[in-house]
Amino acid sequence: MITEPTKAFTRMFRGYDPAAVDAHIEMLTTKQQLLLDDVESLRSRLKEAGDQTAALRKEVAVLTDTSPSPHAVQRRMAKMLQRAVEEVSEMQAEARSEADALIAAAEAEVEAAQRKHEEELAAMAEQRKAMETDYQEAKKQLEAELAGMRADTEAAIDKAWRDAQREADHYREQARRAADEAIKQRINVLEQLMGVYRDLEAVPAALESAYQEQKNAPEPSVVVPLDGKVSTG
Repeated sequence: MITEPTKAFTRMFRGYDPAAVDAHIEMLTTKQQLLLDDVESLRSRLKEAGDQTAALRKEVAVLTDTSPSPHAVQRRMAKMLQRAVEEVSEMQAEARSEADALIAAAEAEVEAAQRKHEEELAAMAEQRKAMETDYQEAKKQLEAELAGMRADTEAAIDKAWRDAQREADHYREQARRAADEAIKQRINVLEQLMGVYRDLEAVPAALESAYQEQKNAPEPSVVVPLDGKVSTG
């Protein structure tokens, strides 16, 4: 009996190739049909052998009962025919046994292939379900991460805006204080200048008086006596 070698299917991602499994099952089904055809042929041959055996048995009976030959010849021919009948019976038994073994092996191989195919399909379904579950979990995790990143970004933007506002307020306060200080200094300078100006109000009159005194001063060579008379030296 010829047995089919073990088929090695091509592995795909998380399973076998369904097309390769289906093709192997189709090949096994075809082989089973061929074996069944061989069995039918063997059965036909067995039937023919059975018919021949029955005919030989009838011939033996006829030769034994009606042959005019001597008794020894009849017995010898009867033994020969009996041996032929036994050989045909053995051939029938062997052919029947081989046919039954072929049928059983083919059916077992087809059933094993079908069972393996069903197991592969079930495994693929489980893997597909697991992949869908993994996808949903990964999707939820990604959405959560994106939401967290979005919240962190918005919080960072808000913090940066608040920091910028505080910095701008700080600079504005510094500018206001600097302006106030400059105004105060200007007022102080103006007040000091105002005080100096008030002190200088008498300067023009005093200067004018000095000019007059210089202008009206007597000549160095003229001596004015106390009595008002001028004398020359």
